[in-house]
Amino acid sequence: MIKIEASPEEIYDIELEHSLLEANAKLAEKNRAVLDRNGITAIDFMGAIGSGKTTLITRLVEKLKDRVGVAVFNGDATTSSDADPIAAYGVPVVQIATINGCHLDANVVAKACARIDLGKLRLIFIENIGNLICPAEFPLGSKARVVVVSVTEGPYMVRKHPHMFLGAQLVVINKIELAETMDVSVEALTGDVHKLKPDLRVIPTSCKTGAGIDDVARAILAV
Repeated sequence: MIKIEASPEEIYDIELEHSLLEANAKLAEKNRAVLDRNGITAIDFMGAIGSGKTTLITRLVEKLKDRVGVAVFNGDATTSSDADPIAAYGVPVVQIATINGCHLDANVVAKACARIDLGKLRLIFIENIGNLICPAEFPLGSKARVVVVSVTEGPYMVRKHPHMFLGAQLVVINKIELAETMDVSVEALTGDVHKLKPDLRVIPTSCKTGAGIDDVARAILAV
């Protein structure tokens, strides 16, 4: 496993540009061009802390690593607790330690791309910081965004964070085995998503039982 630690200067050096968002967008376009040249599809996984992003990515790596070249960029404030279990599967993992950052940006993703052999990859899973606000504003160069929500976050999660879903290509409703216990309706959450974006695909999953994981894998391979 490779670990890179982004200092505050590295994370925010694009702030020297007139517009942070414009500068990030330009860098994201460059990242996308590099990935396209190498035939790589990058997927940006976004969601709150505890939604199950890491476990979902781990399950996907387990299913896909023998079929296509997979790497994972794991955004985490300080620890490698999320990255270590994924690295145990023998795939390239870059831990992006953001210190106090609340999202990844295109700058640190470019640095991560430079640390691995892109020629052997078909997929890169980018696990963004656990946050349902900031990451929506910062494209990374990915081909698709997956928003992961959990029934444990309550019945109003989608309504409270509409911007995250408007920019997504796939929504995963996770931990469905707990829906009855939490008194949360998966159907109602799905309905909230479709009120925002009617054609947005929603896949209910349980990383514990394996329900829906094959569907997510197929959806990602089809991107």
